[in-house]
Amino acid sequence: MDGRRDGDTAATTQDTGEIASPSVPSRDEGNRASLFDRRYRGTTIGAVVLVALYAFEALAVATAMPTVAQALDGLPLYALAFGGTLASSVIGMVACGPWADRRGPAPPLRHGIVWFSIGLLIAGFAPSMEVLLLGRIVQGFGGGLMSVALYVAVGRVYPPAMHPRIFASFAAAWVVPAVIGPTIAGALVQYLGWRWVFLSVPLLAMTAAACVLPALRGLGSATEHADGAGLSPHRLAWAVGAAASALALHYAGQLRHAGGAVMLAASAIALLVCAWHLLPRGTLRAARGLPTVVMMRGIASGAFFGTEVFIPLMLSRERGLSPTMAGAALTLGALGWSLGSWCRSRPSQPFTPSQLLRYGMALIVIGIAGVACAVSPSLPVGVGIVGWIAAGFGMGLLFPTLSVLILELSPPHRQGVNSSALHLCDALFTATVLAVGGSVFAALMTRAPSMAYLVGFGISAALALLGAVLASRVRPAG
Repeated sequence: MDGRRDGDTAATTQDTGEIASPSVPSRDEGNRASLFDRRYRGTTIGAVVLVALYAFEALAVATAMPTVAQALDGLPLYALAFGGTLASSVIGMVACGPWADRRGPAPPLRHGIVWFSIGLLIAGFAPSMEVLLLGRIVQGFGGGLMSVALYVAVGRVYPPAMHPRIFASFAAAWVVPAVIGPTIAGALVQYLGWRWVFLSVPLLAMTAAACVLPALRGLGSATEHADGAGLSPHRLAWAVGAAASALALHYAGQLRHAGGAVMLAASAIALLVCAWHLLPRGTLRAARGLPTVVMMRGIASGAFFGTEVFIPLMLSRERGLSPTMAGAALTLGALGWSLGSWCRSRPSQPFTPSQLLRYGMALIVIGIAGVACAVSPSLPVGVGIVGWIAAGFGMGLLFPTLSVLILELSPPHRQGVNSSALHLCDALFTATVLAVGGSVFAALMTRAPSMAYLVGFGISAALALLGAVLASRVRPAG
């Protein structure tokens, strides 16, 4: 089987000379079509369900992990249970890009779902924290494959006019898990045991796969002359190095002695070197066009998630909110994100991509400032919660815009590699900001708790301000 639908032929555009995707309909058809038209229904439902399951699993595990660590006597490995998943996802993202370009999105997506499910099963049956950590690493690898393969599937299945809508639906898929995920996870832990938080997801993931994979059958290489070399062993080695450096960086941030600072600096340098070899040329200096698009994804994620992880802790410890109420702030932020994505998906868009990115970054800065105000007991907690809704709205504007740009600026046979770079930069920036912010927080927490929060929030706000300055560089010169 040659990977093409019967009768498909490669078409070359007159103005650019790039080879068009054989399966994508015209822009006019995309303007008229619905995500649930017969041609797209299976892909839309399956992809959205996979994103929702991924979201539920992330939020549910965050809720259950304290109980898991106590049950398995693994509190020293608590942080690595999250860092390991993020680090191993880097390898999956790097591997998926050229694989999807060469074979189409279906094979890596299928493998991603399988590895994701195997990791969950390992974690669910784990007799010790070390085995659970292994399951989380396997799961992260599968999640990295899935995230990039879904982006490539969007580029191959949907016309450009529909890209904002399908990416907005991905963001909306986080809403229900954000609202009910922690509650369901708490009920599973309380009545059935923590293992069912992991064991309940694989069956649903296989059901979603049954919807989306048949719709992707036949989507092979985007061109007859697509990059055929596949994944370079050197590139895979850099990916493994990046994953190991991210793990070391995350671990070093938890240490409380001088050796931890040395390890933190060495890990950061190693991660920077690996990133230099993995990301598109010019990314770390924000060269115009696609490199800045990739860079902006990392900046946005680092700024947002570098703040979010401290919000429940701050609201519960400093303002006396219950864990449920503190978690509600994150739920409201997720709802703001969904609302921003819905606004971004509207067909008549009065703003340019650069403007949307600048406004999104500005809203993140405003949101972080509101959260920082909530540190003070003299100001209402509501200021911080409203601020976080604004930050979520900004992310809702940013993420679909960057997703659309990465496909728009990529020829069909490079959509996998470039989508991989987008997710890779996201993971690397987030790991770095969390490690640095966590290190600063740990150093200041015992002496000046309020300052510990404010310095961490300041790092994230400065990163978002940098993103606002760079927003105009997402368009190539001319």
